Amino acid sequence: MRVMVFVKATEDSEQGMQPSPELNQMFIDMGKFNEELVNAGVLVAGDGLKPSSFGKRVAFDGSRRTVIDGPFAEARELVAGYWIWEVKDMDEAVEWVKRCPNPMFGPSEIEIRPFYEMEDFVDVIPAEAAEIHDGVGEKLANR
Repeated sequence: MRVMVFVKATEDSEQGMQPSPELNQMFIDMGKFNEELVNAGVLVAGDGLKPSSFGKRVAFDGSRRTVIDGPFAEARELVAGYWIWEVKDMDEAVEWVKRCPNPMFGPSEIEIRPFYEMEDFVDVIPAEAAEIHDGVGEKLANR
């Protein structure tokens, strides 16, 4: 089962990173945790994200598109980083997150969400769409 693990942003993370001994230790601790994930065959991908002040959103309304510049309100609703993990089930993902060092200096949250797999759509996706998705998957695998 693939899951995406979101490190939720905080007011501090939205301010950007300033060099400090605490930040240095956080990078070391998180590096060691990532190494554990790799050694266990769990980590597929992951990275930290710059504060939302560097970001943009595109709002859709029918055929209209509106670009919205960051920063965005409600830091706790934003994502500061992510991992993609391959785990046997949600319980395993939860156990890994419980072992994670706190990714922020104060209170923080990590959210875990499973990916949809093509099997989830077997009863609703048209054959033509399934072929397109399969073809995209093959192209990605061959990159």
